[in-house]
Amino acid sequence: MMKTYSPKPEHIVRRWYVLDADGQVLGRVATQAAALLRGKHKPIFAPHMDTGDHVVIVNANKVELTGNKRQDKFAYRHSGYPGGITAVNYGEMLATRPAATVEKAVRGMLPKNRLGRQQIRKLHVVPGPEHPHQAQKPIPLGLEETPAWEGLPQPAAPVAVKPKPKAEPKPEAAAEEAKPKPTAMAKTTATKPKAKTTASKPKTAAKPKTTPAAEPKTTPVKPKAKTTAAKPKTTAKAKPKAEPSSAESEE
Repeated sequence: MMKTYSPKPEHIVRRWYVLDADGQVLGRVATQAAALLRGKHKPIFAPHMDTGDHVVIVNANKVELTGNKRQDKFAYRHSGYPGGITAVNYGEMLATRPAATVEKAVRGMLPKNRLGRQQIRKLHVVPGPEHPHQAQKPIPLGLEETPAWEGLPQPAAPVAVKPKPKAEPKPEAAAEEAKPKPTAMAKTTATKPKAKTTASKPKTAAKPKTTPAAEPKTTPVKPKAKTTAAKPKTTAKAKPKAEPSSAESEE
């Protein structure tokens, strides 16, 4: 059974190519640049992934247009307001902005989504013959020339970890190790000398602690309340008896 291959990020190698647009038709240069940007020249091409390479286009000001396209073909843009459309013919656009003219042609051949916006970033257009990407060592390509496929990148070999060298023992430590170690029976523990005994001073008998006798607490005696002489109770006076009448006394 055949398995469907899906490109992996580690399989994508981005190379650099140079296209010379001197005397070439704009549409043919844009077609080859778009194919290189998308990665359609590679066997691992997938329409949903960016597997393409970087493209540098030089001499963009010397590109050619067929027929009467310099006068009859227009590039349009709109400001977004009613009546805000602006049209510029390609003859004037090539004279003033040759790099933008080539970029516009290539952009129209890429997907109209985030993938296309990512792929157009790998396009570098220069009006003249010199470009600032010599450090990347780009490979020159002719018109309708397909770069050779170099295969998938080889996986990096695992880095062998060298074992750390053992530190050599110092001569003093080696000599100590060479000495015969005493067995457990032969070990003798050095006795520590006894501490010197100092003449002890005669202890004096402890004096008995005398506690002062507790003084009897004297509570002040409250003076007794004065006794007042009881007044004699006054009894009811006896009514005097009536004296006997003279008649009774005569009897």
